[in-house]
Amino acid sequence: MSNRRILSLWFPHLAAERGLRLRRAALPLPFAVVGDQNGAQVLTSLNPEAVAAGLRQGQPLRDATAMCPGLLTKPADPLAEAAFLTVLRRWAGKFSPWVAEEPPSSLVVDLTGCAHLFGGEVALLAEVEQDCAGLGLTVRAGVADTRGAAWALARFAGRVTEPTHSGDAIDQEARATRSRAVKRRGWERGGPAPGGGRGFTPQGVIAAPGQGRQALAKLPLAALRLPRDAVDGLIRLGLRRVEEVMDLPRAALARRFGAETLARVDQALGLEPEPVAPARAPLHFAARLTLPEPIGLGSDITAGLDRLLPTLCARLQAAGRGARRVRLQAFRTDGVIARVEVGLARPANEPDRIRPLLLLKLDEIDPGFGIDCLRVEALETEPVYAVQHRGHADASAAASARQVEDTALVDLIGKLGARLGTENVLRLHPAESHIPEKAAMMLAAAWSDPYPAPWPEPRAPRPLLMFRPEPVGADEGDPTPPARFRWRRRDLATRVAVGPERITPEWWLDDPEWRSGPRDYWRIEVEGGERLWLYYAHGGAISVGWFCQGVFG
Repeated sequence: MSNRRILSLWFPHLAAERGLRLRRAALPLPFAVVGDQNGAQVLTSLNPEAVAAGLRQGQPLRDATAMCPGLLTKPADPLAEAAFLTVLRRWAGKFSPWVAEEPPSSLVVDLTGCAHLFGGEVALLAEVEQDCAGLGLTVRAGVADTRGAAWALARFAGRVTEPTHSGDAIDQEARATRSRAVKRRGWERGGPAPGGGRGFTPQGVIAAPGQGRQALAKLPLAALRLPRDAVDGLIRLGLRRVEEVMDLPRAALARRFGAETLARVDQALGLEPEPVAPARAPLHFAARLTLPEPIGLGSDITAGLDRLLPTLCARLQAAGRGARRVRLQAFRTDGVIARVEVGLARPANEPDRIRPLLLLKLDEIDPGFGIDCLRVEALETEPVYAVQHRGHADASAAASARQVEDTALVDLIGKLGARLGTENVLRLHPAESHIPEKAAMMLAAAWSDPYPAPWPEPRAPRPLLMFRPEPVGADEGDPTPPARFRWRRRDLATRVAVGPERITPEWWLDDPEWRSGPRDYWRIEVEGGERLWLYYAHGGAISVGWFCQGVFG
């Protein structure tokens, strides 16, 4: 038998109690968190008062308010609730370094070799419950040799067996067999299991080492973490407790209900390993400078920044990371925190690359009555790989020159992004399209690389200024360049016409701008010297005619 000891912590009202914590008050009123499920508003989490009022999880909000008019609700926030579970995982690290999350409302802790540090498992559970009571959280705990057994004890030990809807229910039987139903024992008709009381046990449940099978025997089938259809199938066979499934032939169980059912039984009994994989500690890079006296001058803040950045960059370099977003916080004596953030076009771990960007925004920090602490933090980081140039001396020199040029461009993009916003600094990239207006695309300069090759040459010259097609007054039935035409309220005469260049629409796309069918583009020079880009639309969903789409320089 394995000597591992696993602790399962279940927070049955986690989302609701988190909402009450945000209100900073313990409300003795029914409270529920409401979420969207298949387009309907349902209760996703309830506090104990709401449960006592007869409400249940998954109940439509309309029915719940009809049953309990005084119900208080709050919209669900899955991201914030997941972050709160992560905070609880960090708290549970005081009991063992091996802590994993079981979303949405559970933690699993490997207590092997740790319980004696707290005076034993009973004392450890008492401290867990005391901490959770101080946090305003309800917790159900179970300790066993396996992860599956601890999970089952935390949720089902001492709990009323849930009613099941199966062919064994009295209202689903034929009239001839209903008379025999009264002779069955109460727990066989969906009542409490032997030894089970109403509600939960007030304290955590501990299964003695080597006694996991006996602790699981009287629990309902759902304690094995089986799929719902497997539970329903077993109930139809008259099986209601875990011990009845354990006694079934393994081959028949796997053949009838699948290998997953057999694996869940083995995991609960410890016949199949189910390790606890703790979450990795998040990468965190920050440096703090506490000042003996408050400061308020910009030069003093700059001097403090010069002391913080080398420390931050040294930590980034040791981890092989580069900062993409950096925050500077100034803690004022009146409790206000002034902060500025900058984004970098490329990950950097050198002070000279980060310092100029922060200096651009240093004027936004209001020192107030003085600043007694400075803190700089890398909010977003990315891996940075060292580049080693090999080859002849000339090739190495050229590569180094390109690297300096790229660094200068990256620094320029970072400075522009600090002033205008990173998302507002754009660059052009060629696109794979023969449509003139789709020949290039706009990309964020901070999140894209320059085009590595020379810009592809078009099949024919393109205008310096391109705009949406504008109608031209000319003979619509003549596809040859007009000798005279009217455009923008001006009468123009053609001097030179070069073309045509036929461009057809992309048939796999329904572009409203190209419903005019194939186009014949001409480079027209008028008598005044102006050079225009005209085309003749041969017609499609839109009528034929002449249009102007650009002006050459």
